[in-house]
Amino acid sequence: MITVKLTPYLNMEGNAKKAIQFYEQAIGAEVLSIMTYGDMSEMPNTFTDDLKDLVAHAKLQVGGSELMFSDAPDSSPIEKGKQVTICISTNDVEKSKRIFEALQQDGKFNMPFGEEPFSPGFGDVTDKFGVTFQVYTEIQN
Repeated sequence: MITVKLTPYLNMEGNAKKAIQFYEQAIGAEVLSIMTYGDMSEMPNTFTDDLKDLVAHAKLQVGGSELMFSDAPDSSPIEKGKQVTICISTNDVEKSKRIFEALQQDGKFNMPFGEEPFSPGFGDVTDKFGVTFQVYTEIQN
């Protein structure tokens, strides 16, 4: 069965680990997964030592909901309107790709849809209304 869910995605400026610790204490969040840029073995020489400890992708459980995080991999401030995006997760690459392509109509892609170390199908797109979505395919175990 193909599933689709929406999750708030917080884009941080190098302080995602501190934010995660804060939300663990403040709202009882539980860390489900966390991957740093240094953990991405497919890209070992892509990031400087300063960046390797930053969060590339993290997922927290908050009650019956999830919250996702990442640090921006560069030092520039996060563009206004991109601090919080919506992550659309599916468990099917083709479904994710169809959603990405539909959202891209009259919009623009920020990161083309494709396979990433953390997902078999991922892309970042801003729709024609200026809303940014990260389309994410869950890794099947």
